[in-house]
Amino acid sequence: MKVFIGWDSREDIAYQVCRESLARNSSVFLDINPIKQTDLRERNVYWREPDPLSSTEFSFTRFLTPYLAGYSGWALFMDCDFFWRGDVAGVMDYADPKYAVLCVKHKYKPKETTKMDGNLQHKYPKKNWSSLMLLNCDHPDVKQNLTLTTVNIATGMYLHQFRWTLEENIGELPVAYNYLEGWHTRDICPNPVAVHMTRGGPWFKDWQDVEYADEWLAVANQFDENHRQSKLKSQGEVMSKLLVPVRDKTRKENGL
Repeated sequence: MKVFIGWDSREDIAYQVCRESLARNSSVFLDINPIKQTDLRERNVYWREPDPLSSTEFSFTRFLTPYLAGYSGWALFMDCDFFWRGDVAGVMDYADPKYAVLCVKHKYKPKETTKMDGNLQHKYPKKNWSSLMLLNCDHPDVKQNLTLTTVNIATGMYLHQFRWTLEENIGELPVAYNYLEGWHTRDICPNPVAVHMTRGGPWFKDWQDVEYADEWLAVANQFDENHRQSKLKSQGEVMSKLLVPVRDKTRKENGL
């Protein structure tokens, strides 16, 4: 299953936890790829001028997912501030080839004027639809309308409001796969598969008490510990390799 996650230099830990929670709950092999704007610019895949209204580095690069997937098969894109509590493979049950894209069709009207670390909270039709997209990379609308050139020059409205395809070609996923923290409630969805901390998450100092923060922090702490242990092991292996010649030299000098 091809999965692409938007990556932002300010939210690397959010990406890491998203990736970790995805992998640990998945029943299928996942080919997970970060979408990094700097890498795409170096490859001359993305040359769009920076947009002052963009709240993340992947606001527009997300629409390069079909290109990165080779315009073949199905590919799932998600923002980095997703936290997976269940199996992502379930979205494939909805992968009907008649659709160009499937998403949760939110009727989201945020109350806040800012989000994350002080970014403006913009309001527009189909807001957050593009935060999780199951893209049919073989569909004509995707191949013809989400080209490199289009993604680099099209307006935000054209891309985020799915004007690149017809309304009947937009399929719907259950809310459980894109549960908006702070907007949806457990009355609507008692056991979300994926929690989207779209307003901000525990990796920001002002968003420590959001819903499901305790579960997110548990995964983050485990990731930090595993990363620390892996780093120590790697350092130990390097040091052992460096010390071998010194030991051998010392043994020879002492006639051993």
